[in-house]
Amino acid sequence: MKAIGKLKTTRRVALAGCLALSALSSQIQAATLNVMQSEAPRSMDPGDQTATYTASVLDPMYEGLVRFTPDLKIEPALATAWKSDASGKVWTFTLRQGVKFHDGTPFNADAVVANFDRHLDVKRGLAASGRIRAFLASVNKVDDHTVEFHLKKVYPAFLNLLTSGAALMVSPTADKAGTLGNKADGTGPYQLEQYKNGEFVLEKKNPNYWGKSSGTDEIKWTWSSETSVMNMALQANQADVINPVPPQFANMLKNNPQIKLEQGKGAAVFWVALNTKLKPLDDVRVRQALNFATDKAGIVRAIMYGYASPANSPLAPVTPGYDKTLNDYPLNLDKAKSLLKEAGYPQGFSMNIAVQAPEARIAQVLQGMWAKVGVKLNVQQMESGVWSKAAFADAQEKAAAKTGAVLASWSSGVNGADLQLRPLYHTQSFAPASANLGFFSDPKVDKLIDDAASTQDDAARNALYVQAQQAIMQDAPQVMLYFQDDLYATRKNISGVTMQPGGSVIVRDAHKS
Repeated sequence: MKAIGKLKTTRRVALAGCLALSALSSQIQAATLNVMQSEAPRSMDPGDQTATYTASVLDPMYEGLVRFTPDLKIEPALATAWKSDASGKVWTFTLRQGVKFHDGTPFNADAVVANFDRHLDVKRGLAASGRIRAFLASVNKVDDHTVEFHLKKVYPAFLNLLTSGAALMVSPTADKAGTLGNKADGTGPYQLEQYKNGEFVLEKKNPNYWGKSSGTDEIKWTWSSETSVMNMALQANQADVINPVPPQFANMLKNNPQIKLEQGKGAAVFWVALNTKLKPLDDVRVRQALNFATDKAGIVRAIMYGYASPANSPLAPVTPGYDKTLNDYPLNLDKAKSLLKEAGYPQGFSMNIAVQAPEARIAQVLQGMWAKVGVKLNVQQMESGVWSKAAFADAQEKAAAKTGAVLASWSSGVNGADLQLRPLYHTQSFAPASANLGFFSDPKVDKLIDDAASTQDDAARNALYVQAQQAIMQDAPQVMLYFQDDLYATRKNISGVTMQPGGSVIVRDAHKS
């Protein structure tokens, strides 16, 4: 009897232990927000990368002088006030006091000057510096808590620029040590706990954060380029948030009562950059022929399941200055064949296109479309890092590799038309320095982009952008494909997640119920 009674007691203790462990496990799980994205972060240094999904990972750990509210208005962050002089070229910022970086380095005027000097130093070669150097002449310390920015010319989108990755404040101590690539060090409400390259990034609450933070105790980021893996992870409750949602799974997730699918008009433009330095793509008639041979509506149906719209411009409809009346090169195979014949290629030609694995299907669809006018498209599918090297190779390297085209996407997010057009179409943006992947050069377009960037009046500035779009579409240094809708999804018990146009998910204030 005693033995049986002892056994029952042991079972009760064991059961109680299991329940306690279960409750503890639940608490631990509830304190961790699991986010899965489609690609790994490219760097822990926000100034040395330009990828949207990397920006999402870094957002909880870094801050700039200003930031966007969820309704996209500029608000104070590490600066408490700012003003410009009458010329619009000198801006003075008052810095927040009592702030430290995660490594204990004080945030002050010296830190701000050091942050922007590293971008002005052309020898550093940081990936995001071009955006800063285009407009910023210098940053000076006025006193410990005041800095003065001197612009090269008036730039209406200057405050927007200060919200971008290049302008996020990194610890000068960590920058000098050369550790930022693998160890994030900002002032944000979360700090890096562990970065296991290729597996995960774990962020924990910053106990010394200067502001308020309502997010979970931890944020764990994982990634997979397999769309089915992301879909399954969310449905199996192994992920709380997935970004982006693969379009082919959007309707399935929308119908799942345990899931919330969020959709918005995005700022991302998908396009094929044509190598204008390589024959026969140096002939505008050939480039226009490829545009006429592309069934964009068909691609939207086949690839995006309707969660996109055909692109008629290098600017997305959500970007100020977008011209909805532009010629979108409607599908016209006869016109395409006629242009190829005029250019001396009545039988077509062969060309290579570099694509990342998740977008290989788009290239395969283009392969079938362009074959109808005699163009043989050789699809070169690459892993993300290999693709980056191929896409951002200079003209000589691309000529040697016979890279005729690169399939890519670009989003300036909420930073406006200049950051969409300048990196992709300005002569000074040739790869590898920036993202003019096809080496397109037109003095008229350069001037329009430059003039628009220093025009204060909104209507006049947008009129210049319309002219720039018209000139770019006429010269066709690309094949426009589609504007992608922003899609992300969460478990139903997750709240506080937002997304900026362009696809960057913001989770620093997300919580689980």
